[in-house]
Amino acid sequence: MKKQQHRHLSEGRKMFAIVMTIFAVYAAIFIAFEDYDRRWIQPFDEVSDWHLLAFSLVVMALLSLILHRYARRMDERISQEQALKENRMRRELTQNIAHELKTPVASILGYAETMLDNPNLPPDTLHRFILRTRAQAQRLSALLQDISLLNRMDYAADMLARERIDVSVMVQEIVLETQLALERRHMTVRNCLPESIITEGNPMLVYSIFRNLFDNAINYAGENTTINISADNEGKRWRFQFADNGQGIAQEHLSRIFERFYRIDKGRSRQLGGTGLGLAIVKNAVLMHGGNISAQPAPHGGVAFTFTLPNVQKI
Repeated sequence: MKKQQHRHLSEGRKMFAIVMTIFAVYAAIFIAFEDYDRRWIQPFDEVSDWHLLAFSLVVMALLSLILHRYARRMDERISQEQALKENRMRRELTQNIAHELKTPVASILGYAETMLDNPNLPPDTLHRFILRTRAQAQRLSALLQDISLLNRMDYAADMLARERIDVSVMVQEIVLETQLALERRHMTVRNCLPESIITEGNPMLVYSIFRNLFDNAINYAGENTTINISADNEGKRWRFQFADNGQGIAQEHLSRIFERFYRIDKGRSRQLGGTGLGLAIVKNAVLMHGGNISAQPAPHGGVAFTFTLPNVQKI
């Protein structure tokens, strides 16, 4: 990926190339047609023509030198600003990861130390502590898996295998996988996807898009709600809508819900076992497949996610 980036002109070099091209064209036209009587290019008969050519070349050389130095400084400034921004984002991400890891690790250590220091705990208490320890370990494992997946998308996107995927079948399987969780919250799924929606992409990432949207709705939409899934064929792409009629998301949060570790209700999110990375994974996976995604209030309450994936005609 780094090699590909070096092939593209930087902003400073683009500016330098554009300005110099314009000047060169202007100079050539001016020198060739400096006399109004001249209708086509003719040899220089007068000494003044050669003086004008020499003067133009000197001006062009000086302008080239000045612009080149300015373009280099411009590129250096842009690089420094990007580096500062990336360093700030890395620090924030590292702080968020450390904060998210601290809670389950502290819980696991606390329960383990309690059980070790009290070998004669009642069986029901011991069993409860073991269950809580396992729950925190599962949360820690999910967090590490999500971080690993995001890292793979950030740094090894070109290495992810792509193949034809039947999204309709995949969503049906996810509905079956989440059936127990849906029943516990008395939720209903209205799957309006047409048959044989074929896309091309990485199966793991496409699965993560729909699975994370399901998990997000199950955790936050509320009980006795309905999930609606639909898709429209737009020729080269499928436009999906994943909506619920639950509690919804306030307008001020909609623009930030795809940020890593962004939580609307931090306490409730952690209580439900969320990693804070689900929607960030959804967005990155959609973008990696050349699509786009947005979130908006659903017509009948709740939130609606609209996103696109490439359409591959079935052979």
